[in-house]
Amino acid sequence: MNSDSQYLQAVLHGDIPLTREMGLEVLDWQQHTLRLQLPLAANVNHKSTMFGGSLYCAAVLVGWGWLHLRLRELGIDDGHIVIQEGQISYPLPVTGAAVARCAAPDEKTWERFVAMYQRRGRARLTLETTVSNAGSDEPAVRFSGQYVLHR
Repeated sequence: MNSDSQYLQAVLHGDIPLTREMGLEVLDWQQHTLRLQLPLAANVNHKSTMFGGSLYCAAVLVGWGWLHLRLRELGIDDGHIVIQEGQISYPLPVTGAAVARCAAPDEKTWERFVAMYQRRGRARLTLETTVSNAGSDEPAVRFSGQYVLHR
C-alpha cells in the first residue's frame, strides 16, 4: 500500500467510523484511479450476497476518496466534500469481495471544477464509479454521484 493509500484509509477510518466496521480497505491509487475493497463477511445479506446498502456506500466512498486525493495533490485542503445526489443500478450480485473503482473525469471537466472552486468557494463535480466482484471487471454496480466541494 503506498503512502496515499495509507493516508486515505486513515482518513476514512478516522472520519467515517462505519468504514472500519465494513472492513473497507484502500487497494491502490494509480494514474488517478482509486480502488477500494470490501469483504463479503461484514457486508453480507440474507441471500449470502453483498448488502445493497454496503455497495452504495462503497460506490459513494470511492468517489469521495478520489476527490479527496486529487485535491490533496493540488494542495487544496480548505474544502469539505459532500455527496449531494446519486443514481445507482445493481446489474449483478456481488458474491464475494467487492472492488469499487473511480477513474478521473475528463480533463476539461476537472479544470472547470477546480477553477469554479477557486473563484467561488463552491463547485460541483459528477463522478462515475463502479463496483465489481473481485477478479472481474464487469460492473455489478454502476453509480453516478454529484459531489459538492465547499469552503
